[in-house]
Amino acid sequence: IGTGPGAPRWRLPESIDWLRQASDWVGYRLYLQLLEDLHQHQLLHKFAMGKETERVIHALELAAEGKNVALICSGDPGIYALATLVFEVMDRENRADWCRVEVRVSPGITAMQAAAAKIGAPLGHDFCAISLSDLMTPREVILKRIEAAAETDLVIAFYNPVSPKRTELLEKARECLLKFRDPTTPVVLARNLGRHEETIRIVDLKDLSHEEIDMLTLVIVGSSETMRYGDPGQSCRLFTPRGYAEKLRNHDLKEGTG
Repeated sequence: IGTGPGAPRWRLPESIDWLRQASDWVGYRLYLQLLEDLHQHQLLHKFAMGKETERVIHALELAAEGKNVALICSGDPGIYALATLVFEVMDRENRADWCRVEVRVSPGITAMQAAAAKIGAPLGHDFCAISLSDLMTPREVILKRIEAAAETDLVIAFYNPVSPKRTELLEKARECLLKFRDPTTPVVLARNLGRHEETIRIVDLKDLSHEEIDMLTLVIVGSSETMRYGDPGQSCRLFTPRGYAEKLRNHDLKEGTG
């Protein structure tokens, strides 16, 4: 179940219904804390960060016993979360009792959607998402993907941008992007989305630094087409045109009204 970035107003109705119907909730401690207002009779199964496989196996074991289990994820469960791991574990183990479990996935608003809505419409044209965590993906693969996205001028949402032990990948990403994009390309730093400590800032690509970013931050780097709207500061918004204005202008010229 995807519960969105954290704020109750960003939970989808289906997710709320499934949470209420469940007999057991399985999740990272923080995710369970963010759902305290919905908790009623459900048994809580709390896990530490980094125990993703253990969470999935525990949820499958409960479900195989006949329990209605909510495996809880922030954002969307199919985007850098546990839905894919559920199917991966079931496929790998091929256990008869697990194969009888009905698995349903309830979508949620992911961090890049929430951040984009807060700052305007930077994902209005083609974009991609890249995780900078090298726990599962080799660094050379991550860097290759960054260069491909930079060269093809995609807006990029960076998940897991830094950790206490990993800061240099974000710096390498900035260096790679600066080969293809203007130093003043706008970058969104969205932290603690939907929570009381929420902050959203716009910085220039040349000023992007790991020192003001942590694992609770999502980074969106604009393309060469991404534009600022409004005054600099709190009222500034970003958008990436899809081409409607140019299409309308060409139509007006053709009709002789331009």
